[in-house]
Amino acid sequence: MFRPFPLFIGLRYARSRRGARFVSVVSAVALCGLALGVMALVVVLSVMNGFDRELRARILSLVPHVTVHTRDSSEDWHPLAERLLALPGVTAAVPWTGGTAMLSTPGVVRGVELGGVRPLEDLAISGVAEHMVAGSLADLEPGGFGIVLGGLLARSLRVDVGDTVTVMLPQLTVTPAGAWPRMRRFHVVGVFRVGAQVDASTALVHLEDAGRLYRTGRGVHAVRLLLDEPAQAPAIAARVAAAEPERVIEDWSRTQGTLFSAVRMEKRMVTLLLMVVVAVAAFNIVSILTMVVAEKRGAIAVLRTMGASPAQVMAIFAAQGTLTGVAGVATGLAAGIPLALHAGAILAWFEELLGLRLFDPNVYFISYLPSQVQGADVALVSGVALLLCVLATVYPAHRAAAIGPAEALRYE
Repeated sequence: MFRPFPLFIGLRYARSRRGARFVSVVSAVALCGLALGVMALVVVLSVMNGFDRELRARILSLVPHVTVHTRDSSEDWHPLAERLLALPGVTAAVPWTGGTAMLSTPGVVRGVELGGVRPLEDLAISGVAEHMVAGSLADLEPGGFGIVLGGLLARSLRVDVGDTVTVMLPQLTVTPAGAWPRMRRFHVVGVFRVGAQVDASTALVHLEDAGRLYRTGRGVHAVRLLLDEPAQAPAIAARVAAAEPERVIEDWSRTQGTLFSAVRMEKRMVTLLLMVVVAVAAFNIVSILTMVVAEKRGAIAVLRTMGASPAQVMAIFAAQGTLTGVAGVATGLAAGIPLALHAGAILAWFEELLGLRLFDPNVYFISYLPSQVQGADVALVSGVALLLCVLATVYPAHRAAAIGPAEALRYE
């Protein structure tokens, strides 16, 4: 006989087509429910991973990986940039001058993050030039007082290339006529669209124009770093902080941390909610095995009289329930992984078939359905689903082991 025999008997019970038809129907429903739950979890988590990847890539194409602030605006930034470039993992270091400001046009005022850059050097650390939809980053010339706006910001200000905006700083200039906020007119020379929320709050000017506006002269406010691996930003920021303890150091995980923390929290909550569906399907195994135990009372008694221990009887029904769970999880993975890998293409096919556009580029930042299957998510879903299936077998298996052979055979 096949060894171990509890697995052999449990496999026969799981494959058996004889007995109550209702038990077979409930078993099929539980298996399908488990498969659908696992498939839904894999697809949804993969799509959320895809959106997180796209959002991260778009934001990091504009936001610096690490920002090292100077002691004051009169400090020569060149020695600092040379020291930072010598650190492993740092590929570029460019100066930056800027801060919060307000842009105004007739009837509209918007708060922005204003940054002064040098267009040629900025190409090494920012992907803005690749996302220009009007004008060019190279049109930012020293002394020209040109400005490049994010697409959403330009739309909210109702301006386009060639229009003018007024830049106001939260600093006062004292004149004989009184105190006035520092302001300057700039003309729009370009519009970019990264496809993230930064499009609504970012404006760029030439570094020399920002120096005149902020009155920093040849000094700068900070040096911004580009890294080989953006994920290493916290470690490199800590290394810079240890080498330059008197400076303020920021990395993208801090400046954009709230957004990505919200994305991670949303993913956890969706996982928890969909896991309830898997749990309901898994615990249907309790009712299935309970009915099987009632149907197999005579067979259980025979096994006990032939020398099977209570632990072996428990193992038989635990194996049957676990095998049902394995079949459901395997079916869900077999359907979910290919669906997740081709989610974007499938959605595009449905849009073409139905003549609909679910992700309108005029409304959403991302106009397609990104997807990224991660092995850790697949392993988590499979492991939790199988664990729930195993736990669901405990009670019915314990009831089966408690059946006394004499009492069960008395009515056979």
